[in-house]
Amino acid sequence: MSKNRLMAPGPTPVPEKALLRMADTIIHHRTPQFQAVMKGVNAKLKQVFRTENPVLIMSASGTGAMETSISNFLSSGDKAIVINSGKFGERFRDICLAFGVECVTYDVEWGRAADPAQVEKLLKDNPGVKAVYATLCETSTGVAHDIQAIGKVVGATPAILVVDAVSGLTADEFLPDEWGVDVVVCGSQKGLMLPPGLAFISVSGKAKELMESSTLPKYYFSLKAALKSHGKDDTPWTPAVSLVMGLDTVLDIILAEGLDNVVSRHALLANATREAVKAMGLELFAERPSNVLTSVKVPEGVDGKALVKTMRDVEGITIAGGQSDLSGKIFRIAHLGYMDKYDTISALAGIEMVLKNMGYGITPGKGVAKAQEFLK
Repeated sequence: MSKNRLMAPGPTPVPEKALLRMADTIIHHRTPQFQAVMKGVNAKLKQVFRTENPVLIMSASGTGAMETSISNFLSSGDKAIVINSGKFGERFRDICLAFGVECVTYDVEWGRAADPAQVEKLLKDNPGVKAVYATLCETSTGVAHDIQAIGKVVGATPAILVVDAVSGLTADEFLPDEWGVDVVVCGSQKGLMLPPGLAFISVSGKAKELMESSTLPKYYFSLKAALKSHGKDDTPWTPAVSLVMGLDTVLDIILAEGLDNVVSRHALLANATREAVKAMGLELFAERPSNVLTSVKVPEGVDGKALVKTMRDVEGITIAGGQSDLSGKIFRIAHLGYMDKYDTISALAGIEMVLKNMGYGITPGKGVAKAQEFLK
């Protein structure tokens, strides 16, 4: 018998309390009972997002919220700056191009962090930019960008700052209102510890003003419709009722632990993992690592794709490989959401065992022992 352990950066494990809540008898979404749940969820989302702005719930993946953040604020021919440092910055770029938005792409070498000074230069060189798109954590590389510094730069201009916090929310420090972030997009299957299927988007007053001039097509993803319903603790279209019930439970779990404690737990697991990886003789990939995951260079002579496959199919531990040009070159260990020190130790032990069986010169237990120094 093999127990499966999910150590990839999304989907992440779901707390038992949330699973049980979602398995309960379903209720109708146009009832006072469901609206009471929505009222509580709407208030708790603002606390978890650390914002005074409304946080809207969508039945979609995080990509749905990314598309919404373009179609609702821009018009065809508008100019936007996209920080492209991995698969998800690349996705913002591709959505912009699909909608006929003129995209000024700031290409950052994968594994490195964006330079706020370069964002400032691009804003000066491209007058009339309506929006800047960035990621809090670029999940494909494990890099955390300096959103605070980028927010200061963008805040001095008429442009809005849109941040993909799909994986970074609850794991990395993030103060959107204080840092000048106008729009935050997120998904349910990462730090919010739910199955995929819900997306979230917060909207500042500055962003609402830009909505008024947007002429790009939208219907299901209309923020005007969503904001109107939000004011009545409702949704414009049929919501994913069971997922909203689970959301109500996981928000209670997060707030009971305390947001600062949740971030600190992620930081502890991340630091222990990185030190363990170095103790194994492996090299980290990300220049400015996020608390979401640890990205590791595959050592010379090891088949990176086989490593990930063996971890999943033989050891029952799902980690993630590299994407696009990084396929087979890095692997990624998550410490995101419903995880504790024993999950981290299990994943590290599995990596040591698989690497040893693949012929990599490693002393079993060396990485685990180093992690335990931090996880007392």
